[in-house]
Amino acid sequence: MKRLSLAVAGLFVATFFSFGSANAQMKSEKPKTVGGAMMYSTKNIIQNAVNSKDHTTLVAAVKAAGLVSTLEGSGPFTVFAPTNEAFDELPAGTVNTLLEPANRAELTSILTYHVVPGRLDSKTLMHMIKKGHGKAMLKTVNGGMLTVMMKDHHLWVIDAKGDKAEITIPDVYQSNGVIQVINKVLMPAS
Repeated sequence: MKRLSLAVAGLFVATFFSFGSANAQMKSEKPKTVGGAMMYSTKNIIQNAVNSKDHTTLVAAVKAAGLVSTLEGSGPFTVFAPTNEAFDELPAGTVNTLLEPANRAELTSILTYHVVPGRLDSKTLMHMIKKGHGKAMLKTVNGGMLTVMMKDHHLWVIDAKGDKAEITIPDVYQSNGVIQVINKVLMPAS
């Protein structure tokens, strides 16, 4: 009987702390506004992204590449999400060319270069940077590598070509991961 009481007490304590931990995590995952729309942690990456006026090009590209069902999946994923302005910085005609069906493989490669398995919020990234002596190396879904560094209290993502994107809106939590909004399109090595 005493063992049963201890087991029940232990279960109660574990449940209490699990609930407290989940509750604390939910408090830190308050909705953020991105592109004029609220992003809710109860919705998946696609459900939120389609509402952002700053990510219409990214959403069109994800649809053209056939990645909608993947990014609606359970994940978790970390998406480094370039804004429309970031896509506008590409050479003239690049986006339209990439959206053509004949270029689907290249578009898919570029988009999956912006996705990392796991739920990497800024706190996790900063821990990885500290552990990596100033930089964190992330393997993307397409198999390429991204480097994340901290400079002047800002997180920066560096692609294989050495181009840098700043995380302008960090930690936009999703039910299946987290979005880190960036100001440049990252390009895998050719």
